[in-house]
Amino acid sequence: MLSTTRPGGPYFDDLQVGYRLSDAPASTLTATQAGLHQAIVGERFRLALDAELCAAVTGSPRLLVSPLLVCSVAIGQSTEVSQRVRANLFYRRLVLLRPVYVGDTLTTTTEVTGMRKNTVRAGKPATGLVVLRIQTVNQNGQSVLDFWRCPMLPLSDPTAAADRRDDVTGADQAGEALDLDEVAAAVPARWRLAEWCRQTPGVHGADLAPGMSQDVGGADVVTNAPELARMTLNLASAHYDPAASPYRRRLVYGGHTIALAAAALTRVLPNVLTILAWRRCDHTGPVFEDDVLRSRVEVDAVHPLRDGVALCELHITTTADSGEGTGGTLATEARSVLDWQLVALI
Repeated sequence: MLSTTRPGGPYFDDLQVGYRLSDAPASTLTATQAGLHQAIVGERFRLALDAELCAAVTGSPRLLVSPLLVCSVAIGQSTEVSQRVRANLFYRRLVLLRPVYVGDTLTTTTEVTGMRKNTVRAGKPATGLVVLRIQTVNQNGQSVLDFWRCPMLPLSDPTAAADRRDDVTGADQAGEALDLDEVAAAVPARWRLAEWCRQTPGVHGADLAPGMSQDVGGADVVTNAPELARMTLNLASAHYDPAASPYRRRLVYGGHTIALAAAALTRVLPNVLTILAWRRCDHTGPVFEDDVLRSRVEVDAVHPLRDGVALCELHITTTADSGEGTGGTLATEARSVLDWQLVALI
């Protein structure tokens, strides 16, 4: 036995509440990773692209790392638990507690905090839901990320774990308890937000109001899905091996879909400084390589912070289609794949 865990990762019935994993490799975020991430998903976060602007606003000589790359690395570090994942259902109450810059090193601890065996249906494999609490720190031991996610895992034995009825409702409702004061505190006092507004003309948080909405012009094709998963240390077999997917096709890593939705956001609101929190994020359908994604952005609330910048609660919904139609028609109808409520600094 070369590993202390079951080869291929644990099944649902191998886990129990309280299981903790902290031995995933630490990851130092490099300019190469940042460049590859931007090339794959096309985000246009100015502070992750413009060293001069980043220094003028943040006071750091290092570029800010895309918040979606930070999240993807933390998720990837948590996937030893969910290598056999059939689907990742949701993320809740994710808060980026401090900025991450190129050269920072992230270490993640994953804990099982809830489990629930699903009802077994005829002809379907037995599965269960596992709630994971994910906490990430930087090289100084400072908290960077704190959130829950919920993968669905198969059982090794359909009759096993009959007593696994722990509640997952608390994690599902955690997004409703998002503390906006905690989110605001994640914006460093030294950041010169007035300088940001001076150097980036156009729409800022103070110009937005609840109820505003817009379909994002253009679409995004999903490419290089396994490459992004590998780069972010993701071990989930369904992203690499068609036989491990319930669809017998490789599933696109959910963070890839989210990052493309963030890229769409930066096209419609180019003055997003960064994304600070996810109240809730649901994967409402599967995404496959070469799917074409289209997003819509709605403003739910605006909370002025300082110097013309605000915490903006946004709601992004994303659909996917095959993009293979002819004569102006699509080969498949658009299907819902993402429902994401987030807090952006604009």
